[in-house]
Amino acid sequence: MPKKPLSNLRYQRQAETSASVDLSPDSTNLTQEEEVLFTSLRAQSWDDFAGQETVKKSLKIAISAAKQRHESLDHTLFYGPPGLGKTTLSHLMAGELGVNLKITSGTALAKTGDLAAILTNLEPGDILFVDEIHRLPKAVEETLYPAMEDFALDIVIGKGPSARTVRLDLPKFTLVGATTRFGLLTGPFRDRFGLIHRLEFYDPQGLSQILQKAAAKLTITIDKAAALAIATRSRGTPRIALKLLKRVRDYAQMANSAEITAKFVNQALDLLAIDTLGLDENDRRFLTLLVTKHDGGPVGLSTIAATVREDPGTIEEVIEPYLIQVGFLRRTNQGRVVTKAAKTHLGL
Repeated sequence: MPKKPLSNLRYQRQAETSASVDLSPDSTNLTQEEEVLFTSLRAQSWDDFAGQETVKKSLKIAISAAKQRHESLDHTLFYGPPGLGKTTLSHLMAGELGVNLKITSGTALAKTGDLAAILTNLEPGDILFVDEIHRLPKAVEETLYPAMEDFALDIVIGKGPSARTVRLDLPKFTLVGATTRFGLLTGPFRDRFGLIHRLEFYDPQGLSQILQKAAAKLTITIDKAAALAIATRSRGTPRIALKLLKRVRDYAQMANSAEITAKFVNQALDLLAIDTLGLDENDRRFLTLLVTKHDGGPVGLSTIAATVREDPGTIEEVIEPYLIQVGFLRRTNQGRVVTKAAKTHLGL
């Protein structure tokens, strides 16, 4: 397929609009200002993308092979916690292949007609990136099956006895899906992806490198100790690290300092109630309620949701993953259990 310059890539964004935006560090909702920030700091090359080395190596091999065969890349699925670089990887894949990238989300594709409108406007080799792909309605997911396998779209015309199916041929495209809840995808859907990769949390050293590169792009000075201090409070997630960098930058600016030091990091993040392990007020409240109301567990998810007044999906997707990673929470057959380490950290 002909290679197109990276500067000519077309990016199409379809997303839900929401009346409320969560500004907590682990939120997956972004304000317009933050969206611009992350877009400007997004890695522009494979070398610029830090971490996830196994995933990068596998993708580069698959892309090189597809280019040699002049074929579209296999459908790809990324899964793992939010903020680890799924969207950035899709941009890098499109740039390496020299094709267009269209971005949408599972919640935006409410009807099969929405999906058909996008698929019929793709060009050969294009990448369609679907964020939160586990939220696709069942009818839309089933419409994707022949599109992924046969590159064809079956459209039903009419109703009742006179209804008939028309098959439309589609250009050979690549579907790239991203999900934070891999288990919610059906087996037949998962099996249609040729490449499946899990993105892992970052260690503080890896996040420190990302922060120093981001600081250079923002033309601000940050020492290594300060970058590491932010990294240790970023829950292993680049998106959170960049948001905290922005907040610390604002704090240093108001203090008339041209350099971000570890002192400013500690003062700014203490002001935001983000502790040395990256736990915020919501995390501490969550753990404290489990200890004080349920003796630390075991306790079921529905009971926890009622206790903390949060949606069960939010608890599973946003609150619990990091607490489990740092060893403060365990999932057992009987329910969730707060560990001794958590009680010690909270002083309970």
